[in-house]
Amino acid sequence: MLFRTKGGHNIKDNLQKKQKEDFCCWYALLGNIQEAAAKAGLSEDNALCAGLRLLRSPVCRKRIKRYRELLSGSGEVITGLKRLAFGSSKDAAVLAFAEELPPAEIISQLDLFNVSEIKRVKGGGVEVRLFDRLKALEKLFELENSFADRSSAAGLISALMSGEEADMNEDN
Repeated sequence: MLFRTKGGHNIKDNLQKKQKEDFCCWYALLGNIQEAAAKAGLSEDNALCAGLRLLRSPVCRKRIKRYRELLSGSGEVITGLKRLAFGSSKDAAVLAFAEELPPAEIISQLDLFNVSEIKRVKGGGVEVRLFDRLKALEKLFELENSFADRSSAAGLISALMSGEEADMNEDN
């Protein structure tokens, strides 16, 4: 039995459209077909094939291009650095102090963005290394200063150009 929405579309079609949209968004952000497909809710067993099928679609490629344009620039870098500098390490601690390795479904839901390395140590434990927050803060500081310098330089050039135009108008 198919259920229909008010517009006459069946619910399965709407779910597929949402998954396609989610795939395009995740692929634009991650650049990894299999991971994007899994995050979009497609079967993990078939994620690579489903993702490749979606990438063949001109509509998906157009959406991905549009999303990448929106994400381009330094905004994404700054966001990543802020996550490293200020983000939570709670999920990494949960993983490190777990008695036994959680199932893959649980691990896939953990926020491990701040984790730089995970390895098993002798005796059955797990070692989790995090990215250096201080280095992330230093890079953020450098980026913000470079933007301020660019802004100042652009302001100076603009002021010089407007002064030059005023001089030219006075000569006429």
